[in-house]
Amino acid sequence: MNTSSQLFLSLIAVSLISLSAFGATTTIHPDEKKALQDIANSLGKKNWNFDTDPCSNKNWFTELENSVTCNCSVAGDNFCHVVTIILNMQNLPGTLPPELNRLRYLQIIDLSRNYLNGTIPKEWGSMMNLLNITLSGNRLTGSIPKEIANISTLIQLDLTGNQMSGNIPSELGSLTHIRTLQLSSNNFTRELPATLAKLTALRDFRISDNQLSGKIPGFIQNWTNIDTLIVQGSGLSGPIPSEISLLRNIIELRISDLNGSEYAPLPQLSNMKLLTRLVMRNCNINGKLPNYIGNMAALKHLDLSFNKLSGAIPSSYAEMSSVNFIFLTGNLLTGGVPPAWGKNVEVDLSYNNFTINQESPICRNDKVNLFSPSWARNDIGTNSCFECPKHFYSLYINCGGNHEQVNGTSYEYDQDSSGPARFYVSDNPTVKWAFSSTGKFIDSDIFGNTFTPESISKLTMVDSELYMKARVSPISLTYYGFCLANGNYTVNLHFAEIMFTDGQTYGSLGRRVFDIYLQGKSVQKDFNIAKEARGVGKKIIKQFNDVVVTSNTLEIRLYWAGKGTQYLPNKSVYGPLISAISVKSDSPPRSISAGAVVGIVVAATIIIILVFGILWWKGCFGKKNSLAKELKSLDLQTSLFTLRQIKSATNNFDISNKIGEGGFGPVYKGSLPNGTMIAVKQLSSKSKQGNREFLNEIGMISALQHPYLVKLHGCCVEGDQLLLIYEYLENNSLARALFGPEEHQIKLDWSTRKKICVGIARGLAYLHEESRLKVVHRDIKATNVLLDKDLKPKISDFGLAKLDEEDNTHISTRIAGTYGYMAPEYALHGYLTDKADVYSFGVVALEIVSGRSNTLYRSKEEAFYLLDWAHLMKEKGDLMELVDRRLGSNLNKKEAMVVINVALLCTNVTSNLRPSMSSVVSMLKGRSAVPEFVADSSEVIDEKKFEVMRKYYYQIEENKTSSKSETQTQSQSLLSDGPWTAASSSAVDLYPVHLDSSYWEERN
Repeated sequence: MNTSSQLFLSLIAVSLISLSAFGATTTIHPDEKKALQDIANSLGKKNWNFDTDPCSNKNWFTELENSVTCNCSVAGDNFCHVVTIILNMQNLPGTLPPELNRLRYLQIIDLSRNYLNGTIPKEWGSMMNLLNITLSGNRLTGSIPKEIANISTLIQLDLTGNQMSGNIPSELGSLTHIRTLQLSSNNFTRELPATLAKLTALRDFRISDNQLSGKIPGFIQNWTNIDTLIVQGSGLSGPIPSEISLLRNIIELRISDLNGSEYAPLPQLSNMKLLTRLVMRNCNINGKLPNYIGNMAALKHLDLSFNKLSGAIPSSYAEMSSVNFIFLTGNLLTGGVPPAWGKNVEVDLSYNNFTINQESPICRNDKVNLFSPSWARNDIGTNSCFECPKHFYSLYINCGGNHEQVNGTSYEYDQDSSGPARFYVSDNPTVKWAFSSTGKFIDSDIFGNTFTPESISKLTMVDSELYMKARVSPISLTYYGFCLANGNYTVNLHFAEIMFTDGQTYGSLGRRVFDIYLQGKSVQKDFNIAKEARGVGKKIIKQFNDVVVTSNTLEIRLYWAGKGTQYLPNKSVYGPLISAISVKSDSPPRSISAGAVVGIVVAATIIIILVFGILWWKGCFGKKNSLAKELKSLDLQTSLFTLRQIKSATNNFDISNKIGEGGFGPVYKGSLPNGTMIAVKQLSSKSKQGNREFLNEIGMISALQHPYLVKLHGCCVEGDQLLLIYEYLENNSLARALFGPEEHQIKLDWSTRKKICVGIARGLAYLHEESRLKVVHRDIKATNVLLDKDLKPKISDFGLAKLDEEDNTHISTRIAGTYGYMAPEYALHGYLTDKADVYSFGVVALEIVSGRSNTLYRSKEEAFYLLDWAHLMKEKGDLMELVDRRLGSNLNKKEAMVVINVALLCTNVTSNLRPSMSSVVSMLKGRSAVPEFVADSSEVIDEKKFEVMRKYYYQIEENKTSSKSETQTQSQSLLSDGPWTAASSSAVDLYPVHLDSSYWEERN
């Protein structure tokens, strides 16, 4: 029984309970009604009408978008109780509510296909009547709470298509009643826990598209009731264990793309009498095709492609009456092809070594694909569709689209409808090309099996005609250029993600991931169109140089290795997709006469003289025209200002309008003619990027819009001037408000500080998890958080790090941050992930609580003290000592402790132990508990160091008003027995200096 059937039966049972009681009491328990209100707030569900009773108003449980069902027949109870909440496909933007545990009789939670973020609340572990948790198709992060294993009644847990991580908890082995466990399309790591062997009731297990390690465990032999097992692109290694032969009740078995290089024959599957779908693709299988597969009466779909199977096809395969699809692509099979194939079954036998009858319709067969690359290299007859009238030096194809003229280049049409096993040769006699498509969308829904999809949104690029349609394939898509002259070529592959939507909907959460091969060699693994193009509906051209063509054939293959989502936005949107192909020889033939060459040289000389004359006469106007042309090809979501406008707004960059100096250049205040106040960031001219690269980056930044990000109004690019025009924030930076010069400080009460903390966290959560671009800021610090007139925080300088990158080849990415805020793995090794921003946020959170700056100095040689001080206070059990004394009694101590503990969690030395920013938001807002922070050994500071720093710290606090010389004398007296270092003699006025690590070793 599949998942949907189980859910349907559960709903029928629950509905009968509800309807049987209709006519008795129909009033919901008041505590549950209040819980529903809190649940609605957390989910972002705004259209529930709480003026009516959820259990007495039938609209609450008959309309799909408001599916709340009650049980009004609980023995000895005069109230109705909520038993199901089904809110799928509504694009709810909130978080998972811990308050669900207040619905004591709840049995079914279905929040699939929404836009929910955050983590799964561990409070759900107390729900002792729960049968079904379905959360597929959201933005959930974090790990699976081990507390879920406390729900002994659980039958179904579906987390498909989220962004969850961590290992799969061994505690899940306690769910002995569970029948459906679906964890595909997440980021789970490590081996499958051995405790899963105890899940003997399991019927449906799916773990595809993850980052697991180890082999497929032999304990699956315990799952004797299982009917569906799907393990594709999971990270697990082969070979497939022989124990799989014991799964006699299995109906659907899909395993593909196993890691490792250990080969083994196909496991014994003859006992699987109920098997309808068998997929063992790219699983390191060798040996012969077993004869018994041809006798499997129920089998409808067979895929053993991309293995090392050899020998002939057994005669039993020709008699398979039930099978509809057979894929044996990419093996070493030989001999003949059963003549009956192609009548009632679609078969892909390409990339094998079959003996082909010259009369066979090898070039045009809608149901049998027999292509072999050897055909293009060998003479197989003068009637062959591969006969070359001449050699060509270029190839242009509009994949899936019409014939188009783009920038003077003619792109061939490619409108074949394709199919599961299709080899198509272009009918253009002057250009020889073909494609081979393999695979069927196994779970295709109402959107069907289209292989040439059209864009579901409006495209704005200049050459949009190349991207309106595309060609897609469920498994493998290969284009061939035949009759090309041998030599080196430049290959451009044009991509645009046209099957996903943009915006805050579940349709925008899909991930298409595939591999690219040229001439049989891997040139890019795990290619994601939307990620590299920085959004859906945007083009990305992948250029490959020096591609060598031999035997007059070019092969471009795109392969789906089981990764990416198969569920979003619908079940037929995955697999490789390409919009256009352009191929050009690096050495085209020269057929120009000597006289023509002389004429061209003379004409070119005259043109060059004229051009230079015009440029000299017009000066920078030529640059503006060039820039205008560049802008037409970019999808900028912002305005373009002229230098004259900006000079007028800032009074020609008058020094009195200068409001700051950042790492990228000075910032000036300005006013537009309509009265709008702006902040102009003048980027340094040392940037290595040209105008186009600069504008591409600005296009990306302008697409990032969120209430807690500084809004970009526009840009100005003229000559060597690179200017960004932002909204003006009245209260400057958080750093100045907290610990700037006294006359500029702002009195921030605790409520405001907490709101600032949450706002920064929400802005970072958007950059990391909610924006399709997935931006890592790299330089989160108090000076990069600005405050508006209402003291609402807004993150600045996001997306700017790449604008200032220099040529560093010895590290993975240029270090673009501020020492004291930088995560250890980034500062030391250049290893950059979003967890580097999480670390920086932790430091800023400590600054907000303490009202003190973290950094000693702005040089690389000096370290920081505030984080050390926090660890000391943690060791002493006196974290409240960190709190800014200026807050006085107007302080919520419980909330302050939450912020401090979250900050310590964020600054963990081990990056994968830091929480995601959506989890941070959840913890700060009290929606989830803060896990206990366990300090790394490198973070534990001994008693002597604690005592020295404590004395020194309070000495500084008490002597802030002392003279400079007095403060220095007292400090030197306190610290005369240790090698303290300082960057300047005045630094000790404000901060304790950094102790050399050898000092503590000597004292111990």
